[in-house]
Amino acid sequence: MLGTTIRLRRVFPPDRPRVFAVPLDHSVSMGPIDGLEAAAPVVGELQSAGVNLLIVPKGAVRDVATALLPTTLLGVHLSASTSLGGAPDHKLLIGTPAEAAALGADLVSIQVNFGIAQEGAMLQDLGSVVDQCRSVGLPLLCMAYVKRSGGGTPEEIRHACRASADLGADIVKTSYPGSEAELARLVRSTPVPVLLGGGEKSGSTDDLMRRVSEVVRAGGRGICIGRNLFQRQPIGPLARRISAILEGRPDPAPS
Repeated sequence: MLGTTIRLRRVFPPDRPRVFAVPLDHSVSMGPIDGLEAAAPVVGELQSAGVNLLIVPKGAVRDVATALLPTTLLGVHLSASTSLGGAPDHKLLIGTPAEAAALGADLVSIQVNFGIAQEGAMLQDLGSVVDQCRSVGLPLLCMAYVKRSGGGTPEEIRHACRASADLGADIVKTSYPGSEAELARLVRSTPVPVLLGGGEKSGSTDDLMRRVSEVVRAGGRGICIGRNLFQRQPIGPLARRISAILEGRPDPAPS
């Protein structure tokens, strides 16, 4: 457990209580989508703008390794499915925490989709990965989503996050539960740090910035957003605004 504790302290150091994470695993599930045709250039721009955790599939580590700054945390995502398959919401394990550690990971992540027929299999995978993470000292981030109409009710989202934490996840990422009050309730009922995901690109930039501010006010420990960031060009100015809000600085909004 000491390794997990030490690495979690790097994710949430006392002088930076919130994390700005960007997942770049969409190339597996969706292909080389707009904004992510090549990973390395995106990585450079994100880091210069204040992103401190990047999450990639294990094979993509080779593409981003030379671009990673010494201060940037690396997450390796161990779940996969593709939109080409017949059950894209059924995430399968495609690696181990030991492999991730050998690649230089600071943490690993997996995804569990609640509310579908394969939920039990994914929960079983979560339990297995929790045990493996403990043996190699890596924190585990669980991306917990409710795959029902509308993305789940606030109660269902709270259930998914609490279940993920109680089964051993060290950090939980999930979807927006509908309001700042519900987000604060979610944070209170989840005994590990909660990160807000971005989902598919939607809404305006102002809407995105309001949601980041809600995370801070509700006690969330950061964000983990992909398409809602890297599919908005230019990336740099928006990422710098997000970073400022997460760090408690004034929003350097363009005039």
